[in-house]
Amino acid sequence: MSVEDWAEIRRLHRAEGMPIKAIARKLGVGRNTVRRALAAEGPPKYERAARASIVDAVEPRIRALLAEWPSMPATVIAERIGWTRSLTVLKDRVRMLRPLFLPPDPAQRTEYLPGELAQCDLWFPPVDVPLGFGQVGRPPVLVMVTGYSRWMSAVMIPSRQIPDLLCGQWTVIARLGAAPKALVWDNESGVGQWRGGRPQLTAAMNAFRGTLGIKVIQCRPADPEAKGLVERANGYLETSFLPGRRFCSPADFNTQLEQWLQGANTRQHRGLGCRPVDRVDADRAAMVALPPVAPVTGWRLSTRLPRDHYVRVDANDYSVHPSVVGRRVDVVADPQQVGVVCEGRQVARHERCWARHQSITDPAHRQAAADLRAARRLAAPAPLTAQVEHRDLADYDRMFGLDTVEEVA
Repeated sequence: MSVEDWAEIRRLHRAEGMPIKAIARKLGVGRNTVRRALAAEGPPKYERAARASIVDAVEPRIRALLAEWPSMPATVIAERIGWTRSLTVLKDRVRMLRPLFLPPDPAQRTEYLPGELAQCDLWFPPVDVPLGFGQVGRPPVLVMVTGYSRWMSAVMIPSRQIPDLLCGQWTVIARLGAAPKALVWDNESGVGQWRGGRPQLTAAMNAFRGTLGIKVIQCRPADPEAKGLVERANGYLETSFLPGRRFCSPADFNTQLEQWLQGANTRQHRGLGCRPVDRVDADRAAMVALPPVAPVTGWRLSTRLPRDHYVRVDANDYSVHPSVVGRRVDVVADPQQVGVVCEGRQVARHERCWARHQSITDPAHRQAAADLRAARRLAAPAPLTAQVEHRDLADYDRMFGLDTVEEVA
């Protein structure tokens, strides 16, 4: 009897009220068949009758070996019992019997509380991004994934140096709207390193985490499994974001990445069984509130402006108005802008150049330098034109009595 006939018999009897004899006549089946279909608790299914296996005869010996050595390989068991038949059926029986002699070994499932932590890493996308001045490169992308909601954030930064790294870290935290209670990092040089078996953060990272009031956890060396969430996110970015895309600049890369992340965070997460956007509010509510004053990030330095009126940030030189040559200036730079201030007055502002070994000159600064040089030449004193008297060498002969010696000779 097929499942279709079983379902039809039950419908005719329960819904139509037909008696067993009428159902048997209509469907052309026996009355006992109709009775079995009505009495069955579930649909009929085919079950093959169990047959004896060639392993049944040696199963007691297999059990005896496993009772004494539960981890004995199936190939060794075959050797001990003198098995000469197929190893496949023997391995299947050993695989079924072995758990009976081993203690349970459940795996621990890692779970995170809301706001507990976020894992961070630098991802280097295998794609050439134009940086300007004919240069292309592969700048790092700072990726952060929260533990509870799996909310993913990412931004491309100019370099892996600590000023740019902290800029990227603050960018992704500010976008999230709150700071996780702990950030998990590997031994990135800008974050810290292990010394004497103990983790040691850099001074800049300590200042950053102190401003936010959070903790930074450094993974042990060569332990990528400790931050598996962000490692999987890196792979997801490489296989789902990069294919089929072209980028004309780092800014274009970040724009496309931000748009893609909006959709990625609304996808169904297999591990969670829901979307990150469904849990991010609870995650954010348990995090640390952002401080009223943003932490110090980016490039910050103070120097005396040299005569060539350029300051160096990372690997590039940026012009400054020459009117402050010789005076102390403060330089503040982030991935987008480079600004120079002298005594509270802005004397330079440039877009940050991601290429390397370039000189970025403001035309107004070049013209001001030329005007100052021309004015200095006009104000210079005229050269001296007075006549200088030349002494006769005979005066020196008379002074030392040499002319008298010559007359005596």
